[in-house]
Amino acid sequence: MMSQLAKITLIFIFLSAAVGTSASAAIYRYVDANGQMHFTNTPTENKYTFYRNESHQVESTQGKLESLIVHFASKFNLDIALIKAVIKVESDFNPQVVSSKGAQGLMQLMPETAREIGVNDPFNPSESIYGGSYYLRKMLDSFDSNLDHALAAYNAGPTAVRRYGGIPPYKETQDYVEKVKYYLEYYRETKETF
Repeated sequence: MMSQLAKITLIFIFLSAAVGTSASAAIYRYVDANGQMHFTNTPTENKYTFYRNESHQVESTQGKLESLIVHFASKFNLDIALIKAVIKVESDFNPQVVSSKGAQGLMQLMPETAREIGVNDPFNPSESIYGGSYYLRKMLDSFDSNLDHALAAYNAGPTAVRRYGGIPPYKETQDYVEKVKYYLEYYRETKETF
């Protein structure tokens, strides 16, 4: 019987051959109930999440994060600078951070939220950025694209925003909204990676 590492290696060889001579192609993956990883460059089901761009060059960690951010900004129709700003404020780009309240990963997903949106490993940058971007889009849609309300909901939860009819009177949430907006402008103006 073939080992899991051998299977994964064969899958990557197959995918590399399928990609052909193109410089870059998106690779998607999911982990099934038995812990088996599945990869594809043409996902046909929602259980697949973006894993990385397959290219012939070795990307730096920063380049990989940039690639993930650009991918999910496009997928969820979000400003690239907004995703960067949320990550900056939430985790300062540290994928292993756990908050005192239990939020995890780059985009600081609470375990219940992560489960609700299909994130199995919030410490995996791809899954975290997918989940955070998806949830950010959901909050923007829920609050008629009002950025202040969507950010407050991302931080304090949508119930609190609805209860108070806007940003709740919590200093942490008020500061959070201002910080994200500051970095949003910063990343829009500087075009800096991080």
